[in-house]
This record gives sequence, C-alpha cells and structure tokens, in this order.
Amino acid sequence: MATPDPVAPSAPAAAPAAAAVARGPDCHGGKAELTRAARAAGQSELLDGYARDYPVGPHDQPQSMCPAFGSLRVGLRMRRTATVLSGSACCVYGLSFTSHFYGARRTVGYVPFNSETLVTGKLYEDIRDAVRGLADPEKYDAIVVTNLCVPTASGVPLKMLPREINGVRIIGIDVPGFGVPTHAEAKDVLAGAMLRYARAEAEAGPVAAPRGGRAERPTVTLLGEMFPADPLGIGALLEPLGLAAGPVVPTREWRELYAALDGAVVAAIHPFYTASLREFELAGRRAVGSAPVGYEGTAAWLEAIGRAAGVGDERIGAAKDRWLPAIRAALAARPIHGRITLSGYEGSELLVARLLIESGATVHYVGTACPRTPWSETDREWLAAKGVEVRYRASLESDLAALREFKPDLAIGTTPVVQAAKEQATPALYFTNLISARPLMGVAGAGSLGQVVNAAIANQARFDELRGFFGEVGHGDQAGVWQAPPEAHPEFREQQRRAREKAEARRHAQEAV
Repeated sequence: MATPDPVAPSAPAAAPAAAAVARGPDCHGGKAELTRAARAAGQSELLDGYARDYPVGPHDQPQSMCPAFGSLRVGLRMRRTATVLSGSACCVYGLSFTSHFYGARRTVGYVPFNSETLVTGKLYEDIRDAVRGLADPEKYDAIVVTNLCVPTASGVPLKMLPREINGVRIIGIDVPGFGVPTHAEAKDVLAGAMLRYARAEAEAGPVAAPRGGRAERPTVTLLGEMFPADPLGIGALLEPLGLAAGPVVPTREWRELYAALDGAVVAAIHPFYTASLREFELAGRRAVGSAPVGYEGTAAWLEAIGRAAGVGDERIGAAKDRWLPAIRAALAARPIHGRITLSGYEGSELLVARLLIESGATVHYVGTACPRTPWSETDREWLAAKGVEVRYRASLESDLAALREFKPDLAIGTTPVVQAAKEQATPALYFTNLISARPLMGVAGAGSLGQVVNAAIANQARFDELRGFFGEVGHGDQAGVWQAPPEAHPEFREQQRRAREKAEARRHAQEAV
C-alpha cells in the first residue's frame, strides 16, 4: 500500500473557491463543512441513518476520542480479520498509535490518498486493489475497510466493493467524526454491519458452527464489551434457568456471529447498540435491557430474561433463591460509604451507578456520553427513583458542573474530570481503567468496587495535606516558573473574553447556514 506519487502543478493556481472544489473536503474544515460536503457527495442516506441510530443532544456531541477508534478496536480484536483505514495520514497515525498503546499487536492497513486520487475516484480503485491483494482465505475470514472523515465527506463508495473476494468477506463502513458521536457507538457500526452480513449468510444456507460446538441449552447472547470474567458469572446465573451464556457481541471470531444470531434472547448489557439490535430483531430475537448488577438489578434481570426465554416461574424462583442471598452477602461484606459523582463514555455508567448505590454509596450524578435508548430505561428509572441526576450525551462541562455542585467525596470520570477533581483536592478514579476494568455482574461484581472506591475516598487526608503544603502554587495565574510574583491584568482578560464571545457567535452563525 504505497503512498501515491505527488502530482506536480501543471497550471496556474486557481481561485480559492475553485481550488477548494478541486482539492475536495478539508479535514480541518469542521463538522459543518464536512457534513455539507458529504451530503453533496451523495452521503445523505448514511448521515440520516446515523442521526436516527445515534441521536445527539442536548448539545452537539460529547467530547470524546475519535469515534473510529471504537470500530478499529473491534476489528483488531477479531481472529482472522484484516483491518484497513482510509483517511488523512495524521488521523491514521493517531488511531494506529492508540490501538497499539492498548495492546492491539495487529497490523493496521492504510490506503493513502492525495488531492488528485481523492477527487478523481482513484482512491476507491486504490482501496479495491489493496483489498484484492489482502484477500487470502488461508489468512482471513473478513477484511474491514473503514472510511474516516475526508473519504466519507468525498463520497468514496465502499458499498461498491465486492461482497467477497476469494471467499474472504469484505465489510466496508464509514465512521466519520461528524456522523458517529462516540467511539462506543462506532463499535456498533461495525458489529451491526457484520451481523447484517452474517444474517444474510445464515438465511442463505448452512454456516460454520462455533469453535467449541453448539451449546446444549438455549443461549443468551450478550451485547456489549465487558470484563472477561463477567460472561462466566452471567453463565452461572443462567444455569438454574436452563439457559447458557452465548457469545459476546462484538465477537472475537466471525463464526461466533452465527451463534449470536442463534441465541434465544439478547441481553443488551450496553444499551446503545442500536444497529446490532435491529439485526437481532430482524432475526426474530427479543432483547432485554439492563444487567445483573447488585441485588435488585440481578433479581429483575433474571426475571426479565426468564420471561423472554419462556422459562417457568418455578425455575426463575429457583435461580433467585440460589444467587440473590450470595449477592446480598457480598454487598454487605464490602460496603461503600461516601458521596460520588460518576461519568464516562463506555456505556456502562448507569450499571456502575446502580452497583455503587446498592453497595451503600450516595450517587448524586451520572453522566454518560451515550444516548438514551429504550434498553436503558429500566436503569434510568431505578436511578431516578433514588434521586440521581442522569445525563445522557453528557458534556465535559456538565460533568464538571456536577463536581462543583455536589462536592463529592469521590469523583469517578474521564481523564479531564479526574484532573479537575484532584486539582480541587477531591479524590478521583478514572472510569475506564479503574472501574469498568473489573467484574460488575453477579456475585463477583457485587464485591468488586468496595476496595478500590473505599481506598480512594480514604485518600482525602493526603489530598488535604498536599493542598495545605502547596496552597495556590501551580494553579491559575500561579502556574509556571516566575522570577517575581505574577501581576494580574484584568483588562486583558476582558478583551480576550469579548474576542471569544465574538468568535463563538460567528461559529454558530456559520453552522446555522
């Protein structure tokens, strides 16, 4: 996949407007410009579909990492699956770096472009040729090709790629930052595309069985990435119901998609997988929201799953009798005492809040970057009944406002929230690495958060000591190294404030056009 040779200019420079058309969309043009370009290039159906599946609001879009990281990570975790990106070199570099930082250990393919190949259609031909070169059935079951912002805005037609080459499936998806709000939902973009392909294969004839063979009992497909121990714990919970845990979607291998579609029920552990749930619905599978977290959550989930799978009341009662006392004991063994605000972008934030509350904590605020969907309503209603403010599509500003308003004993959140909390001497934990990287379901989940949360809250005395020693040094106007005490200039601040307001007004006016 060599970089195309640069094209030397053969004519005088064009006028700015004509030059912009000749170059194609600019990755620095902003969301409004890229969206207009994409619609002009025939991508309205794609963008309208994303708007339905992943609605934004109340503001434009949560501050999060590049959405394509989510779908890229899903592809890189699958066996016998090649991943190819088409986008600006800086974006591909950043995504590749982040993927390998998180331990991908897999090659990320890249089809580069320049202005000429972008606007003439040569980029599509380069992508097609690259896929043909990769399509080795001895190595791969599937090849995933992803358009990033600029190729999507230019209308590079991945849907025109062959469905398969040499028996290798070709999956083309567009994951533009101006169309897919978060990296969590980008996982659904790829998972949904794969399920759609696999469903068509299953409807056409026999397909491969799971690597370990078909389960003897009806299975429950688990939707959403989770800690590796959680599917095992869920399997134990399901055993008295006469059910077994099925594959986790996104899957780790293509053939698992068939088993996922074959499940008796779908457990929407992460409730924002809208495209995937649509495919399960088309396959005749019923979905159940929430998850077996805490005592009340597990009791309600076992009953909902049992009813959806046609399990009798006697078995549902037996499952509750077997597991609920152990969960109650685990919660009592590691109680949590403290006031907490919680935010994140993984999609499991409401579940974690439920578990914290059942462990004894007071949770004032839950912010999630993901949207409100029918499959999160059970958890939202439960939290609202406990007096918790639940904010979907939460922005960093709303998370920080909750931190200031509620003054918690512990803030659980994203990196900037954790940083802001520690700056004001409030203990804080990073949600992704320290909370979601633990079991949350069943008996194991019931006792998993107590130790780390209580230890963090107990650090308040250390924060107070550090605050007392350093005072305001390193904060605000006191940051940096100074030869003399810094001198305030309020007139400069006022000038900059007015400039920011004018720039913001211009930006809103441009986006409204």
